[in-house]
Amino acid sequence: MSQKHRVFIAINLPEDIKKKLTDYQEKWSELPIKWTKKENIHITLIFLGYLNSEELLEICKITKEAASRHSSFLVKLIKICYGPPKKMPPRMIWAEGEKSEKFAALRDNLSKVLNIREGREFSPHITLGRVRQMEWRRIEPEERPEVEKDIDLTFEVNSIEIMESELKRGGPEYTILESEVLND
Repeated sequence: MSQKHRVFIAINLPEDIKKKLTDYQEKWSELPIKWTKKENIHITLIFLGYLNSEELLEICKITKEAASRHSSFLVKLIKICYGPPKKMPPRMIWAEGEKSEKFAALRDNLSKVLNIREGREFSPHITLGRVRQMEWRRIEPEERPEVEKDIDLTFEVNSIEIMESELKRGGPEYTILESEVLND
């Protein structure tokens, strides 16, 4: 039986941006949050699920072609907040990016060529931590801290990565399977 790979397409961030984002995690260290490790910080463009090796090769080919039709662009991260919006109790703390036409065009194009139905309008976001639901419910509502911080971090996206996620005891481990360069 061929091995299944848990695959997603992502934008990886420069080291200095990852460092600044993990520094913010310390601000809310008392919250019941499972924080994302610095090396795992990324923006998911599309989650593909479990694929066998043949499907994976096909995905790499399609993604490479799609990447070549898009040029590099900037992502501007503007705030840290609970996410997804209006979800109570919140499921995550994330860094939210400004909506951008180039980002949306890339994601829509990938959804189309990979035949993935992506619902809802999407702005770039980065999961900084996941709320531990059981512990969260034990905190009195009025004692739950607001998580809302305006930030201003901008970085250039020059490539997209096909990533594999392996679920390990200490949390997921991500490996870059292939990096597809955007057209300059």
